[in-house]
Amino acid sequence: MSQATFLDRKEIQKVQLKHLNQVLSECLNSESFYTLRLREDGINGPVNSIAEFQEKSRATTKQELIDDQNRFPPYGRKLTLPVGEYTRFSQTSGITGYPLRWPDTSEGWEWMLASWRVVLRNSGVSQADRIMFTFSFGPFIGFWLAFEAAQSLGCMCFPGGGLNSSARLAMMFDNRVNVLCCTPTYALHLAEIAAKEGLDIKSLASKKLIVAGEPGASIPATRQKIEDAWGKGCVADHHGMTEVGPVSYECPSRAGVLHIIESAYLPEVVDTETLQAVSPGIEGELVLTVLGRIGCPVLRYRTGDRVKAASDPKCACGRDDLALEGGILGRTDDMLVVCGVNIHPSAIEDVVRSQENIVEYRVEVNRRNTLPQISIQIEIGQDGGADKTCELLARKLQEMFLLRIAVTAVRQGQLPRFEMKAQRWVMN
Repeated sequence: MSQATFLDRKEIQKVQLKHLNQVLSECLNSESFYTLRLREDGINGPVNSIAEFQEKSRATTKQELIDDQNRFPPYGRKLTLPVGEYTRFSQTSGITGYPLRWPDTSEGWEWMLASWRVVLRNSGVSQADRIMFTFSFGPFIGFWLAFEAAQSLGCMCFPGGGLNSSARLAMMFDNRVNVLCCTPTYALHLAEIAAKEGLDIKSLASKKLIVAGEPGASIPATRQKIEDAWGKGCVADHHGMTEVGPVSYECPSRAGVLHIIESAYLPEVVDTETLQAVSPGIEGELVLTVLGRIGCPVLRYRTGDRVKAASDPKCACGRDDLALEGGILGRTDDMLVVCGVNIHPSAIEDVVRSQENIVEYRVEVNRRNTLPQISIQIEIGQDGGADKTCELLARKLQEMFLLRIAVTAVRQGQLPRFEMKAQRWVMN
């Protein structure tokens, strides 16, 4: 795609305002969650600008949607159409709380498939490619969208649900699969299994590993570990949410930078306390307004994702779509304070993954005492050297956080492996 085809900032905002007013009209003409809310905020019809919408309307939190769903089961009042017009169902994982149930109309589903096709095309995927989907197909939205979007591009799609890791690898080798969709954690786990079985996964010459579900591909050491195993330049990051759909794709020109699909979303980066916009280059929380999927709209949704907008409004790739430096940096609610030190899980992972022979790890947080304490368990690869690795990692952690963190090695295979979002932090 040539740079001449990219919309500039004014053109992007023109398209966004048009779609925003269509969404507002749907909300105001229904009896949904946002109908009274918008009117209370002084929005009774079309807005004249994006700034007017953002100044007048309140942000939406996940807890508000959960509370509304609990009060008006089973779906809350977020639906703008009669329930009989909805054909698809998804729900959030519920790992951190009560799951949100999310129906979609056929039109809303197709709108999200269009966004996923943007992700695939910008990852270099074409009709000639063969794609393995390693996950089981439950009610999580991203699995189904990715699979159907790839089908609609004409790709050969391989469903890996119900298979163990060895069987998935066998399918990939037998069929010369060259694109893989999975979590960053599972990409590393497949590489570990392949090594144990004597398989050279680099011989697959994988074009892309499209990874999502956790911020692993945004963590330099984790990304490097994946590429060391699968091939240089093979990782393409992406993120999305059940509540909003597929949101971003990795910049084709700059690894580790995510572009928001601004034809589908109106993004903001705000201070988590004041909810005021922060300047480019300053870390804040990503807030999204969905510009399609009007059967269950979401306005100014606080995603909880920590991001940093690029300082230069025009990316090196020629796009004006919002660029997030370092992708998703973590969650606004994942910070832990230990002895006065602010610690994010992504920062711990970056240090741990920088050690070549650590194949898996787990962080235990003891909150029973007045001051929280953390310790780390690690699994060492076949090369051994457990004592030396523990000592080196402990020293690296102390240098990074100015904090003593106990590191111990456990036997191989003792720590759990994950296909979905990894849950490596254990709170006691």
